[in-house]
Amino acid sequence: MEAHQRIPRQHPPTDNSFDQTLRRHGLPRLQRRGVRVLQVNVGKLCNQACKHCHVEAGPKRTEIMDEPVVGRVLALAAHPAIACVDLTGGAPEMNPHFRRMVRHITSLGKQVLVRCNLTIITEPGYDWLPAFYAEHGVRLVCSLPCYSLDNVEAQRGRGVFDKSIAALQQLNALGYGVAGHPAGLTLDLVYNPVGNFLPPSQAGLEADYRRELGEHFGITFSGLLALANMPIGRYADALSRSGELAPYMALLEGSFNSHTVPQLMCMDTLSIGWDGSVYDCDFNQMLELPLGEGPRSIMDDTFRLDALAGCGIATEAHCLGCTAGSGSSCGGALT
Repeated sequence: MEAHQRIPRQHPPTDNSFDQTLRRHGLPRLQRRGVRVLQVNVGKLCNQACKHCHVEAGPKRTEIMDEPVVGRVLALAAHPAIACVDLTGGAPEMNPHFRRMVRHITSLGKQVLVRCNLTIITEPGYDWLPAFYAEHGVRLVCSLPCYSLDNVEAQRGRGVFDKSIAALQQLNALGYGVAGHPAGLTLDLVYNPVGNFLPPSQAGLEADYRRELGEHFGITFSGLLALANMPIGRYADALSRSGELAPYMALLEGSFNSHTVPQLMCMDTLSIGWDGSVYDCDFNQMLELPLGEGPRSIMDDTFRLDALAGCGIATEAHCLGCTAGSGSSCGGALT
Protein backbone atom coordinates (compact mmCIF):
# COMPACT_ATOMS: atom_id res chain seq x y z
CA MET A 1 0.00 0.00 0.00
CA GLU A 2 1.39 3.43 -0.94
CA ALA A 3 2.10 5.98 1.79
CA HIS A 4 -0.78 8.25 0.82
CA GLN A 5 -3.32 5.44 1.19
CA ARG A 6 -3.45 5.65 5.00
CA ILE A 7 -6.15 3.51 6.60
CA PRO A 8 -8.49 5.76 8.66
CA ARG A 9 -9.01 5.06 12.33
CA GLN A 10 -11.95 2.69 12.78
CA HIS A 11 -15.13 4.09 14.32
CA PRO A 12 -17.75 1.42 15.10
CA PRO A 13 -21.36 2.50 14.40
CA THR A 14 -23.02 4.01 17.45
CA ASP A 15 -26.40 5.45 18.22
CA ASN A 16 -24.87 8.84 18.98
CA SER A 17 -26.55 11.92 20.42
CA PHE A 18 -26.87 13.54 16.98
CA ASP A 19 -28.76 10.58 15.53
CA GLN A 20 -30.89 10.41 18.67
CA THR A 21 -31.73 14.10 18.24
CA LEU A 22 -32.73 13.56 14.62
CA ARG A 23 -34.99 10.72 15.68
CA ARG A 24 -36.66 12.78 18.42
CA HIS A 25 -37.58 15.35 15.77
CA GLY A 26 -38.93 12.71 13.39
CA LEU A 27 -36.01 13.03 10.98
CA PRO A 28 -34.18 10.17 9.26
CA ARG A 29 -30.43 9.61 9.33
CA LEU A 30 -28.54 11.80 6.88
CA GLN A 31 -28.13 10.76 3.25
CA ARG A 32 -26.07 12.50 0.59
CA ARG A 33 -27.93 14.06 -2.37
CA GLY A 34 -24.85 14.01 -4.59
CA VAL A 35 -21.55 15.89 -4.90
CA ARG A 36 -21.34 19.45 -6.22
CA VAL A 37 -18.39 20.69 -4.16
CA LEU A 38 -15.00 19.12 -3.55
CA GLN A 39 -13.49 20.47 -0.34
CA VAL A 40 -9.81 19.59 -0.50
CA ASN A 41 -7.41 19.80 2.43
CA VAL A 42 -4.07 20.15 0.67
CA GLY A 43 -2.05 19.92 3.88
CA LYS A 44 -1.84 20.84 7.55
CA LEU A 45 1.20 23.10 7.20
CA CYS A 46 0.33 26.65 8.25
CA ASN A 47 2.14 29.83 9.24
CA GLN A 48 -0.17 30.07 12.28
CA ALA A 49 -1.32 27.77 15.10
CA CYS A 50 -4.71 29.18 16.15
CA LYS A 51 -6.36 28.07 19.39
CA HIS A 52 -9.73 27.37 17.72
CA CYS A 53 -8.27 25.46 14.74
CA HIS A 54 -10.09 22.15 14.37
CA VAL A 55 -7.43 21.03 11.86
CA GLU A 56 -4.69 21.53 14.47
CA ALA A 57 -2.58 23.07 11.71
CA GLY A 58 0.71 24.80 12.36
CA PRO A 59 4.25 25.59 11.17
CA LYS A 60 5.60 22.20 12.28
CA ARG A 61 3.01 20.00 10.54
CA THR A 62 4.46 17.89 7.73
CA GLU A 63 1.28 16.49 6.13
CA ILE A 64 1.19 17.80 2.52
CA MET A 65 -0.79 16.56 -0.49
CA ASP A 66 1.65 15.07 -2.99
CA GLU A 67 1.70 14.85 -6.79
CA PRO A 68 -0.27 11.59 -7.28
CA VAL A 69 -3.12 12.75 -5.06
CA VAL A 70 -3.12 16.23 -6.63
CA GLY A 71 -3.43 14.62 -10.06
CA ARG A 72 -6.42 12.57 -8.95
CA VAL A 73 -8.11 15.63 -7.41
CA LEU A 74 -7.72 17.52 -10.69
CA ALA A 75 -9.24 14.60 -12.60
CA LEU A 76 -12.24 14.56 -10.24
CA ALA A 77 -12.65 18.32 -10.61
CA ALA A 78 -13.43 17.78 -14.30
CA HIS A 79 -16.58 15.79 -13.45
CA PRO A 80 -19.64 17.61 -14.88
CA ALA A 81 -21.42 17.68 -11.49
CA ILE A 82 -18.61 19.58 -9.76
CA ALA A 83 -19.26 23.32 -9.63
CA CYS A 84 -16.65 24.37 -7.06
CA VAL A 85 -13.35 23.17 -5.62
CA ASP A 86 -12.80 24.50 -2.09
CA LEU A 87 -9.08 24.53 -1.20
CA THR A 88 -8.28 24.52 2.48
CA GLY A 89 -5.49 23.58 4.88
CA GLY A 90 -3.52 24.65 7.00
CA ALA A 91 -2.65 27.46 4.71
CA PRO A 92 -3.43 25.94 1.29
CA GLU A 93 -1.09 28.43 -0.37
CA MET A 94 1.89 26.67 1.28
CA ASN A 95 1.36 23.49 -0.76
CA PRO A 96 3.92 23.47 -3.61
CA HIS A 97 1.20 22.42 -6.08
CA PHE A 98 -1.18 25.26 -5.12
CA ARG A 99 -0.68 27.40 -8.21
CA ARG A 100 -0.95 24.43 -10.55
CA MET A 101 -4.22 23.36 -8.92
CA VAL A 102 -5.79 26.81 -9.17
CA ARG A 103 -4.75 27.27 -12.80
CA HIS A 104 -6.02 23.85 -13.86
CA ILE A 105 -9.36 24.03 -12.05
CA THR A 106 -10.17 27.51 -13.35
CA SER A 107 -9.22 26.39 -16.86
CA LEU A 108 -12.03 23.83 -16.53
CA GLY A 109 -14.49 26.66 -15.95
CA LYS A 110 -15.00 25.66 -12.29
CA GLN A 111 -15.02 28.03 -9.34
CA VAL A 112 -12.03 27.92 -7.01
CA LEU A 113 -12.60 28.91 -3.40
CA VAL A 114 -9.55 29.41 -1.19
CA ARG A 115 -9.79 29.52 2.60
CA CYS A 116 -7.15 32.12 3.37
CA ASN A 117 -5.93 33.06 6.85
CA LEU A 118 -4.93 36.52 5.51
CA THR A 119 -1.55 36.62 7.29
CA ILE A 120 -0.03 34.27 4.70
CA ILE A 121 -0.16 37.22 2.28
CA THR A 122 2.25 39.15 4.52
CA GLU A 123 4.78 36.31 4.87
CA PRO A 124 8.12 36.58 3.01
CA GLY A 125 7.90 34.89 -0.38
CA TYR A 126 4.10 35.10 -0.64
CA ASP A 127 3.65 38.66 -1.88
CA TRP A 128 2.51 37.26 -5.25
CA LEU A 129 -0.69 35.88 -3.79
CA PRO A 130 -3.13 38.83 -4.10
CA ALA A 131 -2.40 39.35 -7.81
CA PHE A 132 -2.56 35.59 -8.44
CA TYR A 133 -5.94 35.33 -6.71
CA ALA A 134 -7.29 38.20 -8.80
CA GLU A 135 -5.87 36.91 -12.08
CA HIS A 136 -7.74 33.62 -11.69
CA GLY A 137 -10.93 35.02 -10.16
CA VAL A 138 -10.48 33.02 -6.97
CA ARG A 139 -13.23 33.43 -4.39
CA LEU A 140 -11.62 34.17 -1.03
CA VAL A 141 -13.03 33.14 2.34
CA CYS A 142 -10.83 34.80 4.94
CA SER A 143 -10.58 34.24 8.68
CA LEU A 144 -11.19 37.30 10.83
CA PRO A 145 -12.82 36.07 14.05
CA CYS A 146 -13.62 39.61 15.22
CA TYR A 147 -13.18 43.25 14.22
CA SER A 148 -11.28 44.10 17.43
CA LEU A 149 -7.57 43.55 18.00
CA ASP A 150 -7.91 41.98 21.46
CA ASN A 151 -10.43 39.32 20.40
CA VAL A 152 -8.52 38.35 17.24
CA GLU A 153 -5.20 38.03 19.02
CA ALA A 154 -6.76 36.04 21.87
CA GLN A 155 -7.60 33.35 19.30
CA ARG A 156 -4.84 33.72 16.74
CA GLY A 157 -1.78 35.25 18.39
CA ARG A 158 0.05 38.56 18.78
CA GLY A 159 0.42 40.66 15.65
CA VAL A 160 -2.19 38.74 13.65
CA PHE A 161 -4.80 41.52 13.68
CA ASP A 162 -2.54 44.17 12.13
CA LYS A 163 -1.29 41.72 9.49
CA SER A 164 -4.88 40.75 8.66
CA ILE A 165 -5.92 44.37 8.24
CA ALA A 166 -2.94 45.05 5.96
CA ALA A 167 -3.81 42.00 3.86
CA LEU A 168 -7.46 43.04 3.53
CA GLN A 169 -6.41 46.51 2.38
CA GLN A 170 -4.20 44.94 -0.30
CA LEU A 171 -7.09 42.79 -1.49
CA ASN A 172 -9.48 45.75 -1.54
CA ALA A 173 -6.98 47.64 -3.69
CA LEU A 174 -7.33 44.89 -6.32
CA GLY A 175 -11.13 45.06 -6.21
CA TYR A 176 -11.77 42.19 -3.80
CA GLY A 177 -14.92 42.80 -1.79
CA VAL A 178 -15.56 46.17 -3.44
CA ALA A 179 -19.19 46.55 -4.53
CA GLY A 180 -19.56 47.61 -8.16
CA HIS A 181 -15.91 46.95 -9.02
CA PRO A 182 -15.60 45.67 -12.61
CA ALA A 183 -13.45 42.72 -11.48
CA GLY A 184 -16.36 41.33 -9.45
CA LEU A 185 -14.05 39.58 -6.98
CA THR A 186 -15.62 37.96 -3.92
CA LEU A 187 -14.10 38.41 -0.47
CA ASP A 188 -16.03 36.86 2.40
CA LEU A 189 -14.95 37.07 6.03
CA VAL A 190 -15.36 34.35 8.64
CA TYR A 191 -16.41 34.95 12.25
CA ASN A 192 -15.86 32.47 15.08
CA PRO A 193 -17.12 33.07 18.63
CA VAL A 194 -14.36 33.90 21.10
CA GLY A 195 -16.17 32.01 23.88
CA ASN A 196 -18.29 28.93 24.47
CA PHE A 197 -21.46 30.30 22.88
CA LEU A 198 -23.26 30.20 19.55
CA PRO A 199 -22.72 32.88 16.91
CA PRO A 200 -25.15 35.80 17.08
CA SER A 201 -27.32 36.75 14.10
CA GLN A 202 -25.14 36.61 10.99
CA ALA A 203 -26.90 39.60 9.42
CA GLY A 204 -26.53 41.75 12.54
CA LEU A 205 -22.92 40.75 12.97
CA GLU A 206 -22.18 41.55 9.33
CA ALA A 207 -23.54 45.07 9.85
CA ASP A 208 -21.21 45.48 12.85
CA TYR A 209 -18.21 44.27 10.83
CA ARG A 210 -19.01 46.65 7.96
CA ARG A 211 -19.30 49.61 10.31
CA GLU A 212 -16.17 48.91 12.35
CA LEU A 213 -13.87 47.85 9.50
CA GLY A 214 -15.14 50.63 7.24
CA GLU A 215 -14.89 53.46 9.76
CA HIS A 216 -11.52 52.50 11.23
CA PHE A 217 -9.67 50.95 8.30
CA GLY A 218 -11.59 51.77 5.10
CA ILE A 219 -12.14 48.03 4.47
CA THR A 220 -15.08 46.58 2.56
CA PHE A 221 -16.02 42.94 1.94
CA SER A 222 -18.66 40.87 0.15
CA GLY A 223 -20.29 39.03 3.04
CA LEU A 224 -19.77 37.56 6.49
CA LEU A 225 -19.96 33.85 7.35
CA ALA A 226 -20.71 33.13 11.02
CA LEU A 227 -19.38 29.73 12.09
CA ALA A 228 -19.89 27.92 15.37
CA ASN A 229 -16.80 26.55 17.09
CA MET A 230 -16.86 22.79 16.55
CA PRO A 231 -16.14 20.63 19.61
CA ILE A 232 -13.18 18.83 18.04
CA GLY A 233 -9.41 19.28 17.88
CA ARG A 234 -7.72 22.00 19.90
CA TYR A 235 -11.02 23.59 20.82
CA ALA A 236 -12.39 20.36 22.30
CA ASP A 237 -9.16 19.88 24.24
CA ALA A 238 -9.44 23.39 25.68
CA LEU A 239 -13.09 22.81 26.64
CA SER A 240 -12.20 19.54 28.31
CA ARG A 241 -9.34 21.07 30.33
CA SER A 242 -11.64 23.83 31.59
CA GLY A 243 -14.49 21.45 32.42
CA GLU A 244 -16.75 23.13 29.85
CA LEU A 245 -17.03 20.39 27.23
CA ALA A 246 -20.21 18.82 28.67
CA PRO A 247 -22.01 22.20 29.09
CA TYR A 248 -21.06 23.20 25.54
CA MET A 249 -22.36 19.91 24.12
CA ALA A 250 -25.57 20.40 26.10
CA LEU A 251 -25.89 23.89 24.60
CA LEU A 252 -25.53 22.50 21.07
CA GLU A 253 -28.02 19.71 21.64
CA GLY A 254 -30.52 22.01 23.32
CA SER A 255 -30.26 24.50 20.44
CA PHE A 256 -30.97 21.94 17.69
CA ASN A 257 -32.82 23.50 14.74
CA SER A 258 -34.49 20.99 12.42
CA HIS A 259 -34.69 23.59 9.63
CA THR A 260 -30.90 23.48 9.23
CA VAL A 261 -30.80 19.78 8.32
CA PRO A 262 -31.67 20.03 4.59
CA GLN A 263 -28.97 22.70 4.18
CA LEU A 264 -26.09 20.78 5.78
CA MET A 265 -22.93 20.93 3.69
CA CYS A 266 -22.43 17.15 3.87
CA MET A 267 -25.48 16.78 1.62
CA ASP A 268 -23.54 17.89 -1.47
CA THR A 269 -19.90 18.36 -0.43
CA LEU A 270 -17.16 15.73 -0.36
CA SER A 271 -14.15 16.27 1.86
CA ILE A 272 -10.79 15.01 0.56
CA GLY A 273 -7.81 14.72 2.88
CA TRP A 274 -4.18 15.51 2.07
CA ASP A 275 -3.52 11.77 1.56
CA GLY A 276 -6.56 11.15 -0.68
CA SER A 277 -8.83 9.78 2.04
CA VAL A 278 -12.47 10.79 1.66
CA TYR A 279 -14.92 11.97 4.30
CA ASP A 280 -18.46 13.31 4.53
CA CYS A 281 -17.22 16.69 5.79
CA ASP A 282 -14.12 18.58 6.87
CA PHE A 283 -14.91 17.99 10.56
CA ASN A 284 -15.22 14.24 10.06
CA GLN A 285 -11.88 14.36 8.28
CA MET A 286 -10.19 15.87 11.31
CA LEU A 287 -11.69 13.12 13.49
CA GLU A 288 -10.70 10.46 10.93
CA LEU A 289 -14.35 9.40 10.83
CA PRO A 290 -14.54 7.48 7.53
CA LEU A 291 -17.03 8.06 4.74
CA GLY A 292 -20.43 6.66 5.67
CA GLU A 293 -20.51 4.37 2.63
CA GLY A 294 -18.21 3.56 -0.27
CA PRO A 295 -14.45 3.46 -0.95
CA ARG A 296 -12.45 5.49 1.53
CA SER A 297 -9.81 6.95 -0.79
CA ILE A 298 -9.89 8.68 -4.15
CA MET A 299 -6.83 6.56 -4.98
CA ASP A 300 -9.02 3.44 -4.85
CA ASP A 301 -9.73 2.27 -8.40
CA THR A 302 -13.38 1.63 -7.46
CA PHE A 303 -14.01 5.21 -6.27
CA ARG A 304 -16.73 7.02 -8.28
CA LEU A 305 -18.35 10.37 -7.50
CA ASP A 306 -21.65 9.31 -9.08
CA ALA A 307 -21.93 6.35 -6.71
CA LEU A 308 -22.11 8.62 -3.62
CA ALA A 309 -25.64 9.90 -4.29
CA GLY A 310 -28.03 8.35 -1.79
CA CYS A 311 -25.28 7.03 0.47
CA GLY A 312 -25.53 7.33 4.24
CA ILE A 313 -23.48 10.03 5.98
CA ALA A 314 -21.27 9.23 8.97
CA THR A 315 -22.28 11.23 12.05
CA GLU A 316 -21.18 11.69 15.65
CA ALA A 317 -22.04 14.08 18.47
CA HIS A 318 -19.99 16.95 16.98
CA CYS A 319 -22.55 17.20 14.16
CA LEU A 320 -24.77 19.03 16.65
CA GLY A 321 -22.49 22.02 16.07
CA CYS A 322 -23.81 22.35 12.50
CA THR A 323 -27.48 22.21 13.49
CA ALA A 324 -27.54 24.49 16.56
CA GLY A 325 -29.26 27.88 16.41
CA SER A 326 -29.06 29.33 12.89
CA GLY A 327 -26.87 26.42 11.87
CA SER A 328 -23.25 26.44 10.85
CA SER A 329 -21.23 25.13 7.95
CA CYS A 330 -18.18 26.15 5.98
CA GLY A 331 -20.61 28.48 4.18
CA GLY A 332 -21.85 30.20 7.35
CA ALA A 333 -25.35 30.23 8.85
CA LEU A 334 -27.86 27.82 7.30
CA THR A 335 -31.17 29.52 8.16
